[in-house]
Amino acid sequence: MSDSTAAAADGAARSAAAPAPAESKAAAPEQKRLWGDEAEEEEEEQGAPSNSEGKAAAELDVESLTIGEQKKINKFLDEPEDSNIKAVTLGDTPYTSASTFEDLNLSPELLKGLYVDMKFQKPSKIQAISLPMILTSPYKNLIAQAHNGSGKTTCFVLGMLSRVDPTLNAPQALCICPTRELAIQNMEVLQKMGKYTGITSEAAVPMDSSNYLPITKRPPVTAQVVIGTPGTIKKWMSAKKLSGTFIKILVFDEADHMLAEDGFKDDSLRIMKDIERVNSKCQVLLFSATFNDTVKNFVTRIMKDYNQLFVKKEELSLESVKQYKVNCPDELAKVLVIKDRIFEFGEKLGQTIIFVRTRNSASMLHKALVGFGYEVTTIQGALRQEDRDKIVKEFKDGLTQVNLVINYDLPVKYETPSEPDYEVYLHRIGRAGRFGRKGAVFNLLCTDRDCELMVKIENHFATPTVEVAPWNSDEEFKKALQAAGLL
Repeated sequence: MSDSTAAAADGAARSAAAPAPAESKAAAPEQKRLWGDEAEEEEEEQGAPSNSEGKAAAELDVESLTIGEQKKINKFLDEPEDSNIKAVTLGDTPYTSASTFEDLNLSPELLKGLYVDMKFQKPSKIQAISLPMILTSPYKNLIAQAHNGSGKTTCFVLGMLSRVDPTLNAPQALCICPTRELAIQNMEVLQKMGKYTGITSEAAVPMDSSNYLPITKRPPVTAQVVIGTPGTIKKWMSAKKLSGTFIKILVFDEADHMLAEDGFKDDSLRIMKDIERVNSKCQVLLFSATFNDTVKNFVTRIMKDYNQLFVKKEELSLESVKQYKVNCPDELAKVLVIKDRIFEFGEKLGQTIIFVRTRNSASMLHKALVGFGYEVTTIQGALRQEDRDKIVKEFKDGLTQVNLVINYDLPVKYETPSEPDYEVYLHRIGRAGRFGRKGAVFNLLCTDRDCELMVKIENHFATPTVEVAPWNSDEEFKKALQAAGLL
């Protein structure tokens, strides 16, 4: 399951488990906990990297997405004391930050959805800056980097709904997501926000066995907004069931995964080119919590005439989340830390997400926690779609607030396991403390390699993690949760 199904988006499907206290602990409020697998799912989605393309990207200017003198800077967006969000705009189009949703000239139906159903009061900082760039003619492309919990989903969903002509029954807005779960989650946001607009939508995701319909028997898509995964969208377009002729806005959610060579780059490029062939004026929006240097360089080659919005590198560590490390003598100690300390003291704090690297680890942890009296459900990429959907729904139905994240295994890069995957780490800790709320992350270390990975993560984000020691001290874990503002 992806991070996104728990609370927004990480971009790669992962294995997971969701334990809740057994009936013997009925006095405590029901908690569901979720943890994610990485390694096998990455193998399933791994594309063949192009060495020539990788070399070419490496030779490009890695600073190409930073502010340059030749680019027009809107000064009201560039005051560090007012905002850690930087914006760079091309051309002479004036943009004015939106202090209210009314400033965006939205339809009364959209405003009603925002205020009544979404219960928004005013735009978040990223929404105030990005929405004028999205909604102002001549509708330039946008590369937007913003951390989880900042409201970026609302930016592109509202952008899509605003560009649709409700009288034209044809696809006009397309959003591509790396996982089925994220596509469904974004669809739910769109339907809630656009409840009063009459705008139609359809999910282009792999169907479960009970709803499967051969592509040849599908009618052409007439929904005005389509949100889906790259494989299904490419298949529908190749079969001439999904037309790009009227598409005004194309969104890539979690664009770092969508455009990475080991992600969905080929499918993403094919879709972009197919739309550009019939509609050269389609606006492209790339949204992500992170953009590594390779993707930055790649983007500068495929995008033209684009505005930029990004968070400074040193501010991506999500200061509202307290990060801890626990040195465990062995694997059993990891399990006991989860059961006897984090679960015990964090029982009433909301939900906990636990990330593991492999399905074997997920199965072991599942079995161990069941043995300790917890009811545990595991989700992984190998499950049938309908089973994944059911488990995701159970987790979301019980979702209060994710305040605790546990890295049972630290994330590593697929091709170089000795190197941490910093972007994935950032996505993971972004599950806790969303929208500025308090949160804590516990990194469980067991081997010398774990410790080396943790040091590299600390150095990369210039943020030392506090050690909770000894690993079996009840008092130290209570102090850690108190310091994080959770007790």
